[in-house]
Amino acid sequence: MEPKVDIQKYDNLARIVLNRPNRLNCFDYDMLVQLENTVLELQLDTDIRAVIFTGAGEKAFSAGADLKERQTLTEAEVKRNVSKIRHVFNLIEDLPQPTIAALNGYALGGGFELSLACDFRIASENAVMGLTEVSWAIIPGGGGTQRLPRLIGPALAKELILTARRIDAWKAKELGIVSQTVSTDQLLSEAEGLAYEIAANGPLAVAQAKDAVNKGTQVDLHTGLSIESKAYEVIIPTKDRLEALEAFKEKRKANFAGK
Repeated sequence: MEPKVDIQKYDNLARIVLNRPNRLNCFDYDMLVQLENTVLELQLDTDIRAVIFTGAGEKAFSAGADLKERQTLTEAEVKRNVSKIRHVFNLIEDLPQPTIAALNGYALGGGFELSLACDFRIASENAVMGLTEVSWAIIPGGGGTQRLPRLIGPALAKELILTARRIDAWKAKELGIVSQTVSTDQLLSEAEGLAYEIAANGPLAVAQAKDAVNKGTQVDLHTGLSIESKAYEVIIPTKDRLEALEAFKEKRKANFAGK
């Protein structure tokens, strides 16, 4: 049976493909478990320096939870699924490698929430985004009520969440949800371009900088500056820092080993 989550590794990058195109890449429980295992694998893979998430096919990144499966679940199983999706998206957010969501087609509900757990979002012209859960008499359960307000502010986030409104890629760019809107045939190349640009830098420094930003934005400035200071101290004894100085001295490109 073809995996519901496919991972491709190349050139210090990883591309994770949500692979249920016949179901608009919706999440059933088995797919969430596969995604969790894939992310846990990446946590420990020091060769991977940036991660791209995208959806199989041309119609969807992911349209969220599999509602056909939901119809068959008990209340306890629904709680299990929601807990699992929240846990997996937290793992994605906490990956040491920078993450890029390449949004092709529908990114709704849990699919949109996955993208919000990533560091960057790039959308194709045909992308449609939204936290549509209240139209199904539920609420976003994969972090949407928390991550979207932090990204665009509480008033705009509440407007999108409480209306269950869908927005196109251009509106998402205007609101600051996505950093780029590109043609469909350019989506993966743009995501890869950003990934390669990040991967060219010291991987330990990139991971520490990402962590400092993520943690620092949740606290006051004084505490954030302390977080930054501790992150810098982690980098001082690394071989990569010394390699960068040696490369500068020798007027060559640094060869970072992640050590």
